[in-house]
Amino acid sequence: MTTKSLTVLLSIVFSALAFQSIGKPALADVDNVLKHLNAITTVASTVPGNGDVNPYGLLRVSRSIGNLQEGHYLVSNFNNSGNMQGTGTTIVDVSPGGSLSVFAQINASALPGPCPGGVGLTTALAVLRTGWVVVGSLPTTDGTSSTAQAGCLIVLNSRGNAVETFSGLPINGPWDMTAFEQGDDASLFVTNVLNGTVAANGNVVNQGTVIRIDIEASEKHMPWIKSMKVIGSDFSERTDPAALVIGPTGVGLSPVCEGRDQDDCTTLFGRDRGPVLYVADTVNNRIAVIPDALTRMTSDGGGTTLTSGWNLNGPLGLAVSSSGHILTVNGDDGFITEITPRGAQIAKKQLDKSGGPPPGAGALFGLVVNPDGTIVFVDDASNTLNWLH
Repeated sequence: MTTKSLTVLLSIVFSALAFQSIGKPALADVDNVLKHLNAITTVASTVPGNGDVNPYGLLRVSRSIGNLQEGHYLVSNFNNSGNMQGTGTTIVDVSPGGSLSVFAQINASALPGPCPGGVGLTTALAVLRTGWVVVGSLPTTDGTSSTAQAGCLIVLNSRGNAVETFSGLPINGPWDMTAFEQGDDASLFVTNVLNGTVAANGNVVNQGTVIRIDIEASEKHMPWIKSMKVIGSDFSERTDPAALVIGPTGVGLSPVCEGRDQDDCTTLFGRDRGPVLYVADTVNNRIAVIPDALTRMTSDGGGTTLTSGWNLNGPLGLAVSSSGHILTVNGDDGFITEITPRGAQIAKKQLDKSGGPPPGAGALFGLVVNPDGTIVFVDDASNTLNWLH
C-alpha cells in the first residue's frame, strides 16, 4: 500500500469513528461548532450600486480604524453587473445589522502599481490590525479563462484607497488568502491557481501553489515585502467554464499554542513548532495540511491529507474555529463540513439549496467564524451575506 493510500484509508477510518460518536460525549464532539447552530438568517444583499455580483472573499473587521468598523464584514465581488467572471471591482462593507456601503471601488487604470490583466477581485481578502486591507485580483477581459492573467495583490488603506500592489512571480492568480500577525510583522498565505492552468485547456495540471509573503507594516507605513516563499506546490488545478478556475482555495491556520500546555497543544493540533496551514484542495476533494507554516523555508509539495471524501464535495472556503476545528464549504452541493484537528468529519449542514444544478452547487465561497461561535458566509447564488446561528 502506498503512503498516500494509507493516509486516505486512515482519514476514512477516523471520520467513520467520529460519526459513530455524534450525539455522544466523545472527544471529537466536545468542541463541535455546528451542533449549536440551526438557523440561517440573511443579513444583507452584497450587490453595490454598480451591480457587481458573485461575492467571494469575506472577512470580519477586528479593530476600528479609518473607515473600518469593528464587527463589520468586508466582501469582495468577483463578477461585474454583466456577470462576467474576473471583472468585479468592489469591496462592500456590511454591518451586523445589514447596512450596506461600498468600502472600495478599484479602478484598474488608476492602480498604484502593476497588476497584469487589471482587476477581478477574488476570495483572497485580508485585513491587518494596522488598517491595511489586502485583496487578490485574478482578472479576465471577457469572463472566460482564456483571457485570465496573473493579476496581483492590491493593498488598500483604511479609507479604501489603493496604495500599492504586490505582483510578479510567485504571485500568479491569487485565489484565496489568510493572514497571521505579530506586532508590526505579518505573514500572508496565498493560494495561486494560474501556473500552467490556462495553457492546459481544461486538463488538470499539478502546479498550484501556496506562498507565504512576510511583510512589515504599521499604521503610518505601508506594508513592504521582506520575503516570499513557496511553502506548498503540486496542487491540482484546471480551468472550468462555470467557475473560471478550480484549484487550491480556502486556507486557514490552526490556533497558536500561546497559553496552552505544550503536550496538550501537540495532542490537539498535531504539532509543536507553530501553526499548521490547512488548504482546501478542491480538485482532489480533500483538506491538506502544511506544517510549520510560519517558519518553513521550502515547499511541502501538496501537503499531507488531513481528510478526504465522505462529506467533502469540492471544498472551497475554509475557516478555523478558536477550538481548532476546521469548517469548509462545498462548492458542489452547498453543505458546510466540520472537521477536528485530527481529521475526523464530525458534522455537516446544508447552507444553500438554490444555485446548481444540483441544489447548492456553485453557491458558497468565503466564511467567517465569529467570536461567539456563529458563522457568517457569502452565497453567490443569491448574492447575499448570511448568518448561521
